[in-house]
This record gives sequence, structure tokens and C-alpha cells, in this order.
Amino acid sequence: MIKPSRYGGRELRTLRGHQGSVRSVAYSPDERFIVSGSFDNTVKIWDAKSGRNLRTLTGHTSWVNSVAYSPDGRRIVSGSLDKTIKIWSVE
Repeated sequence: MIKPSRYGGRELRTLRGHQGSVRSVAYSPDERFIVSGSFDNTVKIWDAKSGRNLRTLTGHTSWVNSVAYSPDGRRIVSGSLDKTIKIWSVE
């Protein structure tokens, strides 16, 4: 049985800033940050509370298909259609 969300399914925030479709998102382990990867070839780090874009990571030459945080939250990994995986320092 699926438990209802404590938020009742209502939208809490909308994050805007990518120039292409968003392909992947992930919360940091401490839930303070959100990372997103997009068809605009970028990875963005967001403040989860305010929704503000904190940093845009560039370096992929094609679409970013996946992003994830390391378990300790100190690194982000991204995979791209450019056939590369990049590891980024968050600090």
C-alpha cells in the first residue's frame, strides 16, 4: 500500500534555469542541494530551500543524461551523450 505524501502532492517549488530539457535530478545526501543535468550540456547545483541556482558546471560537449551525488555529498558524477563520465568536486 502506498502512503500518501505528507505534503499531499502539492507543488513546493519550481526550479528554472536550464536552456534545454532536464534529463536527471538528484538530492544531496543531506537534502540541502539538488543537482540537475540537461540537454543544454550543463550540470546545475541548486539550493533546495530557496530554489536558487548556486553553480553551473560546464565541460560536457553533449547532453547530460544522468547525475548523482556521492554518498558523502562531496562529489557529483555526470554521464553524457559525449561518451564521458565526469566527477565534479562540490566544495
